[in-house]
Amino acid sequence: MKTRNALMIFILLAALLTACGQTAQNGTTTTPTLTITTPTLTITTTPATTTDAVTSASIVDNAAAFEKAISSAGTWIIAITKDVTVDKDISLDGEFKNGKKDTAGNEIIQRKVALYAQDADRNITARYTLTAPKFTITSPEASIQHGTFKGDLYVSVKDFSLVDATVDGSVYFTTDEAKSTFVMDATSKVSGVQELKK
Repeated sequence: MKTRNALMIFILLAALLTACGQTAQNGTTTTPTLTITTPTLTITTTPATTTDAVTSASIVDNAAAFEKAISSAGTWIIAITKDVTVDKDISLDGEFKNGKKDTAGNEIIQRKVALYAQDADRNITARYTLTAPKFTITSPEASIQHGTFKGDLYVSVKDFSLVDATVDGSVYFTTDEAKSTFVMDATSKVSGVQELKK
């Protein structure tokens, strides 16, 4: 019985060795190789297109950052996180799109100076004051919202609006169209005059 078991083990080993290695015609033993091929990932990038649409917001807490955010290289919405004072004349410049489309599928032009903080449910949690001697508005479809601007506003574009905002100063319009299309809601106030000043 032991001899029979030993013979079976020998036959199995011989079969195993024969399967693992084969003798070539020149007498060398070849061993099968396992080749693993991994797929190649190709990433194609498309060049970015130039656009005046900036859909992110600038959250600022100092004069230098605010001046950069309101420039033509800034963003469509500028939000301050505390009272900010700029000791020189400033200007809201550039045309921006807010990333949304109207019912006709056209991108919406808008520029917003947000002088407030809000919670996740969009409830106003704080209001701030922006102070500058003169603030000129040249961005179309612009607004100042939910806070106070201390100084004089000079509006040079149509459809400028105050939304729940106070101007502690005067609002001067540089064109008839800017004056005729200006809108302020019932909670907004202007302490000085509102007049045309070309």
